[in-house]
Amino acid sequence: MPTILTQLSTEPLTAERTWTVEEIPVLTASVSLPTPAEGASGAAARRIRRYYQLQSRAFLRYCQRWLLPEAEAEYRAALTASAPLPQLRAELSYQVTYNEGGLWSLYTQSRERGADGRTLLTRRGDTWDLASGYPVPLAAFFPRRCGWKKALLAAAEAEIRRREAAGAARWNEDWRRSLRRRFNPENFYLTGDGLAFFYPMYALAPAASGIPVFTLPYGAGGPALPVRETPEETAAPPAR
Repeated sequence: MPTILTQLSTEPLTAERTWTVEEIPVLTASVSLPTPAEGASGAAARRIRRYYQLQSRAFLRYCQRWLLPEAEAEYRAALTASAPLPQLRAELSYQVTYNEGGLWSLYTQSRERGADGRTLLTRRGDTWDLASGYPVPLAAFFPRRCGWKKALLAAAEAEIRRREAAGAARWNEDWRRSLRRRFNPENFYLTGDGLAFFYPMYALAPAASGIPVFTLPYGAGGPALPVRETPEETAAPPAR
């Protein structure tokens, strides 16, 4: 019987590229994404390795297609104004947040400077089933027909009101409407404390707040981690 993978050991997959204009560096992009550690085999390891290899290449293509023209324009404007030459930088990194019981969860996050000079953060959540080698959808952590979206939105609204009352954060005036309109069921990851779901930067709050993240604890009325059978549990009972 094949071994059921309960955890995934990974190491960073790194890459860096610098673009120049007239032999002057104007843009540097760096990537650090996970890849299964040397010796990891099986369908899950192959799919995960391939997935983040493609994400790395896609990010570098994005930098070349969209950020490089902006960097070149800033370079030429600086030359005209006899100002210091800019060198823009874009980064893509990751953080593993859960790695137990056959579930491997993380988020990847890019950081770049926008045309207006402000930093833009973009986050993406991934949760993998190590037994099948495929991503797990958000709905899988809730009972059927339980109204999980309503529960998540209610938890986010309660947390926003709590932070408002404590004076711990500022929110956009239309955050109530954006809470529902900007909700994306793909924007989540698991943590040891509960299921974390998040919104894009600027969707609910000013830039200083970064990416708004809310966590719904596991347990009654909340998300539940799937119970996975061990090989001993799935084996046939001994003959009598």
